[in-house]
Amino acid sequence: MYKYDEYDQSMVDQRVDEFRDQVRRRLSGELTEDQFKPLRLMNGLYLQLHAYMLRVAIPYGTLDGRQMRMLGHIARKYDRGYGHFTTRQNLQFNWIKLDETPDILAELATVEMHAIQTSGNCIRNISSDQFAGAAADEVADPRPWAELIRQWSTFHPEFTYLPRKFKFAVIASDEDRAAMRLHDIGIQLTTRDGELGAKIFVGGGMGRTPMISHEIKDFVGSDDLMSYLEACLRVYNRYGRRDNIYKARIKILLHEIGPDEYRRQVEEEFVAVKTLGLDPPRAELDRITAFFGAPDFDTIPAPAIDRSDPDFAVWIDQNVKTHKQDGYAIVTISLKPVGGIPGDASADQIDLMAELAERYSFDELRVSHAQNIVLPHVRTRDLYDLWTALAAAGLAEPNLDLISDIIACPGLDYCSLANARSIPLAQKIATRFGSLERQRDLGELKLKISGCINACGHHHAGHIGILGVDKKGTENYQLSLGGSGAEDVSLAKITGPGFSEDGVVDAIERVTDRYIQIREPGERFLDTYRRVGFETFKEAIYG
Repeated sequence: MYKYDEYDQSMVDQRVDEFRDQVRRRLSGELTEDQFKPLRLMNGLYLQLHAYMLRVAIPYGTLDGRQMRMLGHIARKYDRGYGHFTTRQNLQFNWIKLDETPDILAELATVEMHAIQTSGNCIRNISSDQFAGAAADEVADPRPWAELIRQWSTFHPEFTYLPRKFKFAVIASDEDRAAMRLHDIGIQLTTRDGELGAKIFVGGGMGRTPMISHEIKDFVGSDDLMSYLEACLRVYNRYGRRDNIYKARIKILLHEIGPDEYRRQVEEEFVAVKTLGLDPPRAELDRITAFFGAPDFDTIPAPAIDRSDPDFAVWIDQNVKTHKQDGYAIVTISLKPVGGIPGDASADQIDLMAELAERYSFDELRVSHAQNIVLPHVRTRDLYDLWTALAAAGLAEPNLDLISDIIACPGLDYCSLANARSIPLAQKIATRFGSLERQRDLGELKLKISGCINACGHHHAGHIGILGVDKKGTENYQLSLGGSGAEDVSLAKITGPGFSEDGVVDAIERVTDRYIQIREPGERFLDTYRRVGFETFKEAIYG
């Protein structure tokens, strides 16, 4: 993984000192809240319903045991003993005191971490495939490219105050594990005539107006990538709406002028940008790539996995994926215990995951956009010992991609923008479908909950999506069906009138019952929905 040099460290340390002075001036009254707000947001500090929330950047979801332990330390010392992993592969602390924030950032800086640009109208954390560098189906490790984009975008003088927040995702396989088509810019690495390059997709996003991105360029070579991205951002920065926050995202610009006109302007801008010498020499990408070399894999033939323990066998089938290296596996640690809070981990659990990464995964962890943790390089001979340790800590729930593996935003329990609670609803749904046998019978079924129209819970991309709204002072939940954030990307369709909290749980049960009645062999829920259509399920919901 990438390591800071003296320039990286100096930049982060200087930002800590700068923010410490800004906090001092806010506490002394020299700065008003209106003056302080844009400063704290550029350092990942939000003012939520009950306290400040600090969002810590985890670039492309990759961190090591030392960094993971620091997150556990901060949870224990400065928060209430836990952290919340997010859909942008970051971590949020929900109970932060303003006067302690500079100390938190200073401690993060000692392990090459920060909260820079995790908020504000700038380029946010660059996300990527949580299986990067381990997946057998990728054409290259996408993380060096994500790191190059991170370095280009951090403190970029032209893109610090964009019309609205901006999100990148970088993947390197046909299977999309990062919801790439629902980002402002999505990059899919590919090859052409032996050269590594990328397809560029622009204009995706969720929120109140969900849209799927458009393919703007079918191939950009690595030598031209940064200039091409610069051109994409320049066109948006020039024409993006600044008069209306609800129409400020790049997806609206593409909707208004059309992808063909946007593409024409980007190509025109690219010709001009290319003369400026902004692309780093290929040696720089090579330098960054060297940080992401393959671990020193053991080539000793691995014995067959002993599946005699039935609980272990179920966990293997559900949470363990094929690695590109023989004798190794990719393990997902579920942060979705039945009745738990999706994405939350206690300080003790965070410490344990750090220890297990050091012991079993070459000191490397990943955060997935589905709010789980991945150990990317585990020897198959170590899987049983790893599972035993996870089970003892309540981290061995075998539910990856099942109905209880719910994506959920913090909702009205924490967020000042929310209209409804997400966490209690997620807990009720997981409890209703708590039987693992029932969950596995339903198969892959991705359920996602947002507490407001901002869609931080990705409800538009759920096979089953739920949006919490305020209906005359009462929490109400709209049910949607048919979304996907994967390579078969689609947007969910609202079924009809909303429900109470208990009512929407009942409605989901009616949906799944109908699916079981009409599915064909081998069909996922999403496949059945697409085959039979919306009305069949609507009739089951509303009668």
